[in-house]
Amino acid sequence: MSWLYWAVLSAVFAAATALLAKAGVSHVDPNLATAIRTTVVVVFAWAIAIALGGHHEIATVDKRSWMLLSLSGLATGLSWICYFRALSLGEASKVAPIDKLSVVLVILLAWPILGEKLTPAKVAGGVLITAGAIVLALF
Repeated sequence: MSWLYWAVLSAVFAAATALLAKAGVSHVDPNLATAIRTTVVVVFAWAIAIALGGHHEIATVDKRSWMLLSLSGLATGLSWICYFRALSLGEASKVAPIDKLSVVLVILLAWPILGEKLTPAKVAGGVLITAGAIVLALF
């Protein structure tokens, strides 16, 4: 299956995440809600890694990958804490589009950090995503 298939599934599950999280955080402290969600993610991720045999490779992960994946995990945790706080205070249909401005940041930062090309199509898409997020969040 191609990257597009998996990306579409990711979007479907991200939408479910926003809707379920908004409903779930309505009577729970957002930090506790994040902790509960994170615990489920940790257990689920390890279950998948073990079930598919990926855990056998843990000894071969180099120090640089450990550092980068650990920093990614910290960024994820901070993102989730902020996301759940925003969901506890605002409408999911307004919070989610602002959260998806991460796409624009990835487009902009992948250019200098990862060496990806910044094409006119990517710039136009980033502008449209930004405009859409603003319209959805403010109006």
